[in-house]
Amino acid sequence: MFGDLKGMMGKLKETQAKVEATKKRLDTVLIDEQSSDNLLQVTLTANRNIKSIAIDNTLLEDKEQLEDYLILTLNKAIDRATAVNEAELAAVAKDGMPNIPGMDMFK
Repeated sequence: MFGDLKGMMGKLKETQAKVEATKKRLDTVLIDEQSSDNLLQVTLTANRNIKSIAIDNTLLEDKEQLEDYLILTLNKAIDRATAVNEAELAAVAKDGMPNIPGMDMFK
């Protein structure tokens, strides 16, 4: 019994290390998003850190319009980055979970 527990603990530590490595890798995965008319482009990492924002000069003339563009485009980029982040981390966690009877969390 204790051998199984020791094996499970080892597998959990291994999975934790894989999760941390995946988080670091997600800092290099870039998500590009732009407004429908391409006047604003943003780039985020899959960990949802903003890397760049490119604003067309025509948007600089109207503060409210620029704010709306930023909100809409950043929210779309954050949604996409979150989906990638969660899928990658879930895959690592599912792969690394020990088989514990009654704990079928990732079906």
